[in-house]
Amino acid sequence: MTAHDWLTPDWPAPANVRACVTTRSGGVSVAPFDTFNLGDHVDDDPAAVASNRAHLVDMLGCQPAWLRQVHGILVAEADPAVVIEADGNWTATPGIACTAMTADCLPALFCDRAGTRVAAAHAGWRGLAGGVLESTVKVLNVAPQELLVWLGPAIGPSAFEVGAEVREAFVQQHAEAASAFVPSVNAGKFMADIYHLARIRLAAIGVTAVSGGGFCTHSDPRFYSYRRSTRTGRFASLIWLQS
Repeated sequence: MTAHDWLTPDWPAPANVRACVTTRSGGVSVAPFDTFNLGDHVDDDPAAVASNRAHLVDMLGCQPAWLRQVHGILVAEADPAVVIEADGNWTATPGIACTAMTADCLPALFCDRAGTRVAAAHAGWRGLAGGVLESTVKVLNVAPQELLVWLGPAIGPSAFEVGAEVREAFVQQHAEAASAFVPSVNAGKFMADIYHLARIRLAAIGVTAVSGGGFCTHSDPRFYSYRRSTRTGRFASLIWLQS
């Protein structure tokens, strides 16, 4: 299904649910976007981005529905014909890939156990605290215990330094979120575990079948990382129903 060093999630999804995470390899973009940048908003050559996106379609055999992500909580129905301003999308239509583009933020892929609907969400800390994962679960309209979630490559807890206001935003909503923050060597700062935070929030609404995590985009050169290099590309996490 894939080439290069792209990832296939390891999770108990139904056989007709397909998913893929691209990496930096396999494209035509030049430094600092080398080589498989899929973001059209990062000042890369538009022709290179278009070529990379066309290659993605050829490789996966589905039509990605791209989003204009704004660190919010809106989750829209996926539509490959238009670029929607939202931070998540879902579909029950085979052949359409729900897509999240990231470079440190958390991509979360969703499906139901019956293999009838899928979704992708983009969760930076603002979107995560705002409730983008909860919005995704709500729009899927499936009992929480019938959902499976896979957490894709994001910045790891050893690299994600945040201010006290970020910790407070999560702890105010879920007291147990305090366990996802460790004091940094820098006064008033904390090291945050975005994967742990996501699991806490999903469990709070009854979603406990959560796989993935354990990546670090900041330290793993396979992935783009905004904190490692502000001028960089975006990789994509995609999920679709096989036609």
